[in-house]
Amino acid sequence: MELISILNLAYLVASILFIVGIKQLAHPKTATRGNFLGALGMLIAVVATLFDKEILSYEWIAVGVLIGSVIGIILAIKIQMTAMPQLVAVLNGFGGIASVFVAGAALQLSIPKYQYAVNYQEVVSIVFSAIVGGITFSGSFIAFGKLQGFITEKAVRYPGDQLVKILVGLTAVGLGVYGCMVPTDESIYWILSGVSLLLGIFLVIPIGGADMPVVISLLNSYSGIAASATGFVLNNNVLIISGSLVGASGIILTQIMCKAMNRSLTNVLFGGFGAVATEMKDDGDFYSGKVKSTSAEEVAMLLDVARSVVIVPGYGMAVAQAQHTVRDLYQLLTARGIDVTFAIHPVAGRMPGHMNVLLAEADIPYDRLKEMDEINSTFENVDVVIVNGANDVTNPLAKTDPKSPIAGMPILDVGNAKTVVVIKRSLSAGFAGVPNPLFIADNCLMLFGDGKKATQEMIAALKES
Repeated sequence: MELISILNLAYLVASILFIVGIKQLAHPKTATRGNFLGALGMLIAVVATLFDKEILSYEWIAVGVLIGSVIGIILAIKIQMTAMPQLVAVLNGFGGIASVFVAGAALQLSIPKYQYAVNYQEVVSIVFSAIVGGITFSGSFIAFGKLQGFITEKAVRYPGDQLVKILVGLTAVGLGVYGCMVPTDESIYWILSGVSLLLGIFLVIPIGGADMPVVISLLNSYSGIAASATGFVLNNNVLIISGSLVGASGIILTQIMCKAMNRSLTNVLFGGFGAVATEMKDDGDFYSGKVKSTSAEEVAMLLDVARSVVIVPGYGMAVAQAQHTVRDLYQLLTARGIDVTFAIHPVAGRMPGHMNVLLAEADIPYDRLKEMDEINSTFENVDVVIVNGANDVTNPLAKTDPKSPIAGMPILDVGNAKTVVVIKRSLSAGFAGVPNPLFIADNCLMLFGDGKKATQEMIAALKES
């Protein structure tokens, strides 16, 4: 059997493992197995590629694998779950820039051939890799900066910003067309890559922190599309298939996130969402004299007579690393015969599935997690809702104020419950930068403090009751 046939067979096996792995990632019970199958598929693909006759130096590859493995191990050990969105953004960016460099190297090797005949499939793929890969890299690192706090989380807007994006985008397209017409001019490729990097910055910088989950999902899709384009450059089937899987799944997830935030996909693609509406400013009087503060002991008394409790996790819970303490509260309440469920908003936290991952890490049964559409109609029958560090996803302004940055966003209707307890460090605004009328509702009690410490105090008070 020829080497090329063996390689294609290995790539086929790897692709099947990717597809089965993604399918198994759809449920927590099979997610670990799915992750293993995906990793096995990638191992097969990498090993098969190393037998390709075009490999020139195994020494440099070994050095790269060693360095990458060390960095990966350090990141896996050091990165907290709260910083996972930032890590995903960085990995998306590296995937994009890898496509840029690989396509650039392929162009450099192909220029002598182009003196006689141009392979337009290859040239178009090279140009596409530069554009999408460049946007992915710079856009991902802007997202990382916003999430990490290096760059303001607010939407950065300036007069004529949409026009600037259009002009830069047209410049990228023009350079791409010219690069396809004159593929022997390597400098055009790197100029195009630079313009694409600039475009990525202009596309993501106007997007506010509240919309970062959608941005991360979209950039993840971009990284897959860039990888697939690079697969066409290299005539590598497994790269085409795996990149297409990532790109398609990312787009599907982006559409789900858009629906959850009441955004259109077109709006996301042009980077204009979350930036047009005028933010509602807190003039200092919004909460004044209207907030009802509570204590852990008072909350324990409410829970002691409750028959149904819903816990709403948010980014504040993630920051406090309170998921294991929340699990202890869940187990204590369940042991007393109280029905406890968790209400999960699709964009709670800073990345898709952020809360699901945290609660799964704490071994909370998956069937206790209820999605927004499933649980919203049941809140009016709930005795106590405990909101642990969530803000924008419970903010009634989304329904009542058409000028709010979150106007139209579907929210968890926790205000319909008999009693709402909000655990929060302060009355500060969420990512959207607007006050939350829920905090001054008649049936709302504010338990100020760290999400983990406040939950521990509730547990202690319950045990004493």
